[in-house]
Amino acid sequence: MENKRVTGRCLCGAVNISIDIAMNDLGVCHCRNCQQWAGGPLFEIEAGSNVVIEGQELISTYASSSWAERGFCKQCGSHLYIKDLRNGGYGIPPGLFKDLPGITLNRQIFSDHKPAFYEFSNKTTNITSDFIYKHFPETKE
Repeated sequence: MENKRVTGRCLCGAVNISIDIAMNDLGVCHCRNCQQWAGGPLFEIEAGSNVVIEGQELISTYASSSWAERGFCKQCGSHLYIKDLRNGGYGIPPGLFKDLPGITLNRQIFSDHKPAFYEFSNKTTNITSDFIYKHFPETKE
């Protein structure tokens, strides 16, 4: 599927983010850090490193691990991204974008950490913590 350039913004509009997106690519992470940060699962578009951010001065970051930082708007608190410091890739919440027709939830990460109180109806690729830690041992902290 061809990528499309989309622009989204935080709740107050102070920060704008433009990304290239394959419109069928949406994941969710159930790790404990994401659950605490998002108040539930973190939905994310893997946006790579070709991300343009306007309003950079209004972003606070939090080093949530040795390999990632999370960005949020200083004014409204919107979650803006999780950035992989190893490769510069961004995970962007889809809620920042007004219209994403055709986007599909297709993968769940740390699927074995998903709480029992919700279930998605989409058929997804389910990636467990064992797989993540085996292939990306630096993520186990």
